[in-house]
Amino acid sequence: MAALGALGGAAFCFVTGENLPVGLLPQLSSGLRVSLSAVGLLVTIYALVVVAVSAPLTHLTRSFPRRPLLAGLLATFVLGTLAASAAPSYGWLLAARVVIALAQALFWSIVAVVVVGLFPARARGRAVAGVFAGSSIALILGIPAGTLIGQLAGWRLAFVGLSGLGLIDLAALVVLLPSMRSGEGHAAAGTHPDAGRYRLTVLTTILCVGGSYTAYTYVTAFLTRVSGLSLRAVAPVLLLTGAADAVGIVGNGLLLDRRPTLARVGPVALLAAALLALFAFGTSGAAAIVLEACAGMGLSGAAIALQSHVLVVAPRRTDIASAWYSASFNVGIAGGPLMGSLVLSTLGLRFTPLVGSALALLGLVAVVAESRAGRSAPAG
Repeated sequence: MAALGALGGAAFCFVTGENLPVGLLPQLSSGLRVSLSAVGLLVTIYALVVVAVSAPLTHLTRSFPRRPLLAGLLATFVLGTLAASAAPSYGWLLAARVVIALAQALFWSIVAVVVVGLFPARARGRAVAGVFAGSSIALILGIPAGTLIGQLAGWRLAFVGLSGLGLIDLAALVVLLPSMRSGEGHAAAGTHPDAGRYRLTVLTTILCVGGSYTAYTYVTAFLTRVSGLSLRAVAPVLLLTGAADAVGIVGNGLLLDRRPTLARVGPVALLAAALLALFAFGTSGAAAIVLEACAGMGLSGAAIALQSHVLVVAPRRTDIASAWYSASFNVGIAGGPLMGSLVLSTLGLRFTPLVGSALALLGLVAVVAESRAGRSAPAG
């Protein structure tokens, strides 16, 4: 459990670092003398790097012992974030983030396999949920705290503080994580390998994440211009959405090991329904607040369910399968904003949740098809 906490802490650091520029857009723009769109590219390029290198890096490091490998990845995060804090130019900051993205790509490719290997097979879902809880805490506390520090004391100090947290977690990881080699234990291979079901799981992930980010990328504009909320109300709404993410992770983590099919299908259906309702009733501020929280709960629940299921249907090694899952997640993160931008310039802001819902509905079709294909498999 202590090792799980350390791995969750590493997830917290990586997710906070990936998204921190979103909260510090004005400070980074003025401090580095670049446009807001250029700062926004720091997140897009980060996600694209993860997509490109997840599987190759996982293959190259397949024989490395996991404890020193994970420690090295977190050390890279610490040094890269510290280098980012000292960036004299936009190019320097971009280069530092590319290095961190390389480490994150490999981290998310292997961490689920490592953490599942720490526990009995019957606790697979709860173990995965434990790691993803770190990413939810990053959304609830990490990014808002980093944003506040950046506003009060400058963006550089926010990066320094995050680097310090990473260093503390690195020490904990080295002490607490037991030694293990790649390919050892029950988590090294899928329990019910099936290439077709695995591909449907990856497709579901791309559609759900892409649909969510089609709407979520423009959530501030939607809440203020469509729902009629004040700008001051946006931060509490996002905090509530982050809390709903955590509820989705914890609740679905408990369900995963008992009703795995429901744990996969239910959150995807909730995401699609919430986005569709947001289009229909989003002009009401109260309705928009509730529906944003429901959409966040749906996406977070789907994320852990699909990641856990990858370890069941992986056609070969679970670390390589998990790498492609991580890549597919980041395809959605990178593609969603692009889809939202297209909708914004053609149909208008009001329609971003409608298009997002359409993508999520396609994801629902894919996950239902996958579940039907696996009805004869004991671990469904």
